[in-house]
Amino acid sequence: MDSGTPPLRSRPQHAVAGRIPLAVVVVDADGLVSHWSSGARRLFGHSKEDAVGQPAGDLMPVAGALTEDRTGLVNGAYEAYDVYDELGPDLHGRSSYPTAGRAKLSDVGRPRLDVLWWAYPLAGPGPGRHLVLAADVDQLRIDTGADSERIAPSFSLHTEFPDSESLAGQLPHILPNMSVADSERIVAQVLELGYPVLEFSRHDRVPVTPDWGVPRRAAVRRGRPYGTADRDGTGADRAPHPDHTGHVGHAVPVPELDLEYAAVRERLEFLNEVSGLIGSSLDLARTIREVTSAAVPRFTDFAGTHLRAAVLAGEGFPIGPPDVTTIWHRVWVEHNDEPGRWDDTVPVGEAIAFPEHTPFFQCMITGEPVLIPRLDEADGDRISAQFEKRDLRPLINNRSMLLVPLKARDVVLGFMVLMRRQERHPFDDMDRTTGAELAARAGLVLDNARMYTYQENVADTLQDSMLPQVASRMAGCDIATRYLPGARLGRIGGDWFDSVKLPGSRTALIVGDVMGHGLNSAAMMGQLRTAVQTMATMEMPPAQLLRNLDDLAQRLGENYLATCLYAVYDPIRSELQIANAGHIPPVVVRAADGRSELLDLPTGAPIGVGGVPFETATVRVGPGDRLVLCTDGLVEVRGQDIGAGLAALCESAAHPAASMDQACDTIIRALNTHGGRKDDVALLMARLNGIPDGDVAEWQLALDPREVARARRLVRGKLYDWNLPGAVESAELMVSELVTNAVRHSRIRHVGLRLVRTDALLCEVTDDEPAPASLLGATPDDQFGRGLRVVSRLARGWGSSSSPHGKTVWFEQALAGKGSRVARI
Repeated sequence: MDSGTPPLRSRPQHAVAGRIPLAVVVVDADGLVSHWSSGARRLFGHSKEDAVGQPAGDLMPVAGALTEDRTGLVNGAYEAYDVYDELGPDLHGRSSYPTAGRAKLSDVGRPRLDVLWWAYPLAGPGPGRHLVLAADVDQLRIDTGADSERIAPSFSLHTEFPDSESLAGQLPHILPNMSVADSERIVAQVLELGYPVLEFSRHDRVPVTPDWGVPRRAAVRRGRPYGTADRDGTGADRAPHPDHTGHVGHAVPVPELDLEYAAVRERLEFLNEVSGLIGSSLDLARTIREVTSAAVPRFTDFAGTHLRAAVLAGEGFPIGPPDVTTIWHRVWVEHNDEPGRWDDTVPVGEAIAFPEHTPFFQCMITGEPVLIPRLDEADGDRISAQFEKRDLRPLINNRSMLLVPLKARDVVLGFMVLMRRQERHPFDDMDRTTGAELAARAGLVLDNARMYTYQENVADTLQDSMLPQVASRMAGCDIATRYLPGARLGRIGGDWFDSVKLPGSRTALIVGDVMGHGLNSAAMMGQLRTAVQTMATMEMPPAQLLRNLDDLAQRLGENYLATCLYAVYDPIRSELQIANAGHIPPVVVRAADGRSELLDLPTGAPIGVGGVPFETATVRVGPGDRLVLCTDGLVEVRGQDIGAGLAALCESAAHPAASMDQACDTIIRALNTHGGRKDDVALLMARLNGIPDGDVAEWQLALDPREVARARRLVRGKLYDWNLPGAVESAELMVSELVTNAVRHSRIRHVGLRLVRTDALLCEVTDDEPAPASLLGATPDDQFGRGLRVVSRLARGWGSSSSPHGKTVWFEQALAGKGSRVARI
């Protein structure tokens, strides 16, 4: 008054006017957004993912220049002199004063915005950062009915207002998530530089406080969440009702006995309803969401559920109690604050180990509920200080906290964090009992979901271990495969595919389907697949192999029934030999004209029936033709004729594709569009490239030791003809050893020698001795027994297969630049 300037007055009647949704943005020294709140997303229309790291001027937009001070201090209060035509200061500026303004923004496709903003320079770490607050004037007009044209943003000392401590306590709720030190530093700066206010006239203003405008969800059935009743001095509780601000008021007193009875009944009804809501699925993540969401808002305002990492990963039942090294995953968070308000503070999916001196650690160690009726500032600061790089105080301070463990068989699998706002009645002993009962019921459901997840993981692991790792390239053909587990419970079945390298550059291609599902079918599949692999290396004709497999299935048990298709591809002769045991026919796609056809083969009976003959069919193929083998789960649809599925298979197999993998994916997409598929699916596709005659060389050698030298000369000459001089030394040495063994052990016929050039060099030596070749132990005095050891050392791979007419020993040698070894003997 002595200075001639009237004192500033607050307007209590406009207290609601200061409550307004705020956009919160932090801009770094380069003018790039480093924090973008959900309020900013709603106001300016850009998501957090799109905004962070982008120039602030492109998003808000920010214009103007902070080249001079535009605020002044009059009688201890900041006062804005200018209202700018565009939003914001130049955030590259280095002014030490806050600025404020108002702007009307137009953007294509969005309504015109009338925005108030306040910008604060932030001290350390790093110069040039700004905190920007923005609000929609139209939203303020809706709340207050005030003349929006008279409202201007400004600053004032927080001590001007009677409830200044309460205002200071609101600031952490406005600020973005950051460390305790950063939060305290910014709060101190804001209070020092000037509190954001709404100015109706020069001396008529109200402080800005955040109001996210999120309506409290009404409680189920009785219409009020637990803990919203106020207790007056008479000991009677009053049923709450909302006033015009949305806050809880008072109503008619209720007798104490009736209230306690009603409270017990409310809790029983709540637990009964929650029991009906949770457990509707065996999916672990969904179960956690159901449990967490069921508690908000009826029982609590905030609920977060944490699970031990071993439980979430489906690794089985946790062993031993948790400790400070135990990793917990925050699986779900539910609250009725501003949407996204706590995404940075307590993000879903975060893995964290809880510090020892916290109530969270106490709950998970003791396995008992922890109740804190009201977390005061000191306790909240102490707990928040235990966590680095985050400030938990806005979330936990002045709230009521209840921690309840999720247990099964007396082992803590996880825990729930429940919190109520300050205006609600704090958790009490009855709430502790209710929360413990909720957690007990949730723990049982959670354990069921955990066991199901564990069993699914075991089934998937078993299925994956039984399916072969098929090489994508064999001699003269390329292979691609797909496997889709069935939709039935357990997700494990008896479908399989396989490929086996055979002598003569041939490849066996197999697909089979054990009838039934589950572990028994998978175990049968594993036995039959192993038997097929073993018999394939014995060079059995396809029909004889299926005959032997049928006999084996009958010896294993009467329940062993399976379909199987066995094909042998000879890339040198360009032909397929195929036998079928009750399986759906294969499809051949001709490279010459792109035409696809179902092969007409003798069907035969399924494996395990017994007494039914099998036949081998020979099919001529050309270079580039594709062979498609699959199980019936791909083409069978309940209620439809299988012929329609086979026709669709032919059509999709003929579709042009850039690669084998894309061709498989095309078939899967085309035939897997119908709903309700229950069976598993195995698909194998082979592109039959063939081997040109010029890449094959064959000779017959007499049973004479002198033929060993001739074999070396033949191999050396052919490799020079093929321009492979780097492979000569090792190939000569290995051929010499194999031919020497063949000449020594052959009895009647000649020795066969063949070289095949593909992406590697394949050599085969054939004789009439059926006994398989094997590595022998040789002493320093032995003259023989070292040949196969030489081959094993130098070759990329080698093997031996026998038939009633003799055996074939082969080796594969990597060519230059593809991992070939140098002979060092």
